[in-house]
Amino acid sequence: MLNLWGQQDLSPKPTSLTRCFLLCLASHLLTQLYQKSREESSGEGSGVEILANRPYSDGPGGSGQYTHKIYHVGSHIPSWFRALLPKAALQVEEESWNAYPYTRTRYTCPFVEKFSIEIETYYRPDAGQQTNVFNLMIWERHLYTIDIVRDPISPGEYKPEEDPKLYHSAKTGRGPLGDDWLEAAAGGPLMCAYKLCKVEFRYWGMQSKIEQFIHDVGLRKVMLRAHRQAWCWQDEWTDLTMEDIRQLEEETMGAVSFLQGGSAESAAQTCRIHALFLILHSGNILDQGVGEPGSKQADVQTLAATFDAVTRVHFPEALGHVALRLVPCPPICAAAYALVSK
Repeated sequence: MLNLWGQQDLSPKPTSLTRCFLLCLASHLLTQLYQKSREESSGEGSGVEILANRPYSDGPGGSGQYTHKIYHVGSHIPSWFRALLPKAALQVEEESWNAYPYTRTRYTCPFVEKFSIEIETYYRPDAGQQTNVFNLMIWERHLYTIDIVRDPISPGEYKPEEDPKLYHSAKTGRGPLGDDWLEAAAGGPLMCAYKLCKVEFRYWGMQSKIEQFIHDVGLRKVMLRAHRQAWCWQDEWTDLTMEDIRQLEEETMGAVSFLQGGSAESAAQTCRIHALFLILHSGNILDQGVGEPGSKQADVQTLAATFDAVTRVHFPEALGHVALRLVPCPPICAAAYALVSK
């Protein structure tokens, strides 16, 4: 489950969430690390660039592991729209300090300078009874609970294999979970994640609505889906050790580095054109026969030069990605004009 608090003034609005798992703290650490390694290495061109992955001894939570990553989200955007956006708009930076059972993660976007999301988490071996683990004032708290079993999920994101009500672990024997799963687990291993979410969008006229939307929809939906996956993927990580997890992280980092390093060579071998315009040109009405090919080509060159000038000023990211090609056609109006002229 997940509980949430937030304050209603002009400062970034924190939200605190609480969620419970039928796992001990050590097992959930493996869940968390395995899940990140799997997500970052899955899919064609995962788009995750790992800049740093190193231990620290004097930082948030004391000692832990620091990671700095860039998520390239362009692969999730249509190519025609991606060509119109600057590169900075297609990147999300993540800095994370993992001093389990405490973690802190911060997300920023270079293109939107006054926007950030920061999430602090405490993992505790209880069923979510702590109502103020972050020591917030009463007036600045909004508490929400996320239940991975009973909370609804949108039809477009629903997957039977990620439904705790259907999933049964072949290795641990856990599941399926009923609506009374939390009460039925009393006395067994339980772990609760308390999350403090801060969203900052400092743009006049949109701040409150955007921040509230991210709290109510964005964060809640993402966390519900992620925690359902963590439960339903347990057969994949339950036998792993911390050494196995670190090896997975190194393999992921190496694979992504290889893809990033080979991107220039791959780009040279692939087509850079995202949009192709075919110019069907039948010539001038006064042309005789098939018309002058040179005249048609000159017309297309003039159009291309004008198109390029407009693109360079208004859509610089589209330069080199749009092609105009001539398709000569017979002068369909020549016969009619000849008949009329007689």
